Amino acid sequence: MMKFILSVASPMRNLQSYDRYLFVGPHPDDIEIGAGATAAKLVAKGKTVAFVIALDGRYGFENAPKGITPEALIEIRKKEALASAAALGVTDVTFLGLSDGAQYEMKDLHHALAKAIGDFGPDVVFAPDPNLISECHQDHLNVGEAVRQLAFFAPFADIMQQYDAKPAQVVALAYYYTAHPNTYVRTSGFVAQQLAAIFDHHLSQFPEHSVAAQSVAQYLKLRSFFLGLRRLGLHAEGFRMLDRTRMHVVSEAGR
Repeated sequence: MMKFILSVASPMRNLQSYDRYLFVGPHPDDIEIGAGATAAKLVAKGKTVAFVIALDGRYGFENAPKGITPEALIEIRKKEALASAAALGVTDVTFLGLSDGAQYEMKDLHHALAKAIGDFGPDVVFAPDPNLISECHQDHLNVGEAVRQLAFFAPFADIMQQYDAKPAQVVALAYYYTAHPNTYVRTSGFVAQQLAAIFDHHLSQFPEHSVAAQSVAQYLKLRSFFLGLRRLGLHAEGFRMLDRTRMHVVSEAGR
C-alpha cells in the first residue's frame, strides 16, 4: 500500500524520456550483458549515450587464450569493448584504467568516476546494483556503490570539487544486474544487436561455440523473454530505477 501511495504522490518519469545516458560498467562486457539492448534502443531513439568502463579486465583469464599475459589481455579487452560499443551505436567510451580484482583504492575509483560523470553530464546513470545479495564479485559491488554515492552528490558543486570534478544534474539512477526491477524497457528488435555486440566482439571472454558463449546467450534470450512477458512485450530489460525523490529517505522506494 505504501509503495502505491508513493507512486501516486511522486510518479517517476519514464526511463526513456531523458536525453543523456551514462552507462557505467565494472569491466569490459558488463554493460552489454546487463543493459546492452537498452543502450542500443536509446541510441536508435536519438539519445546521447556514453559508456564508462572502470576496470581494465586483466584477470578475465577463465576463457582467454592460454599463456596470455595480463598486460596483453588489457589491450585485447579494450579493443573488444570499443568494437562492441560501436556495434550498439555507442562511440563515446571512457576507460578509467583501474586494476581489475579490487586492486585499487576506493578514493581513486570515486575520483575517476566523479570526473567521468561531471565531464559527460548525464541525466541518468546506469550501474550494477550494489544491493544484489548474490553478488560475490567485489568489483561489481565497489563500482555500484561508488556510482550510488556519486549519483546523489553529483549536482553539488562543492562536493564534486573535492573530486576535482564538475557538477552534473543527475536526476535518476538505474541499476542493472538487479533482483528487484521496478522499470522495464521493451527491447524487441534490439536483442539480436545486443547478442552480436557481445559474442562477435568479446571473444576473449566468450570464444565462438564455447560453453560460456552458449550458456550466456541462452540466459540473455530467456531473461529478455520472461521480463518482456511482465510488460506484454516480446522482450525487455529490467532495472531498479531511483529518481531523486527515491534516492533519499523514502523507505518505500527500497521495496
